[in-house]
Amino acid sequence: MRSFSNLWYWIVLAVVWSSASHWAMGVPYDLLVRARRAGGQAEQDLLDIVRINRNRLLYITEVSGLAILGFSCFFFSGLAMLGFYYSVEFAQAVFLLLFPVCFVMLINISTARKLRQGDTSLDIVGKSLIRCRIYTQIIGMISILITSLWGMYQNFSIGALG
Repeated sequence: MRSFSNLWYWIVLAVVWSSASHWAMGVPYDLLVRARRAGGQAEQDLLDIVRINRNRLLYITEVSGLAILGFSCFFFSGLAMLGFYYSVEFAQAVFLLLFPVCFVMLINISTARKLRQGDTSLDIVGKSLIRCRIYTQIIGMISILITSLWGMYQNFSIGALG
């Protein structure tokens, strides 16, 4: 279960952050670019999918947000204990892969709440989605940096022992 020396782990890490930065609040970035460039039906499609995803995300948060929070705390504290207290490398890898995604979800929820309160013109929706995407990319860069530093430390320390 050597996760940090496995190529597939790093491929999954790259795919997770590439996908997370492409889909801001469940809306693909290319749809935003097309709506800004072409307008018309593409703009209406963007506003419709933002409205649908905003309402869906806020509904899930309001109905089962506390249950999801409780389960997430249980899951991540268990992973952290297994990984960093009991030195299970697979748990460390899963924790470093999934825990930062929680912050991305919080940013998506915050963006959805802001969009529910304000005007839903293309300009406001576009700025909100781009801001959400930039924050996601920043979290992704920090996450990849921390994961790679920890993975190198693990590989060097285990390599020195073996």
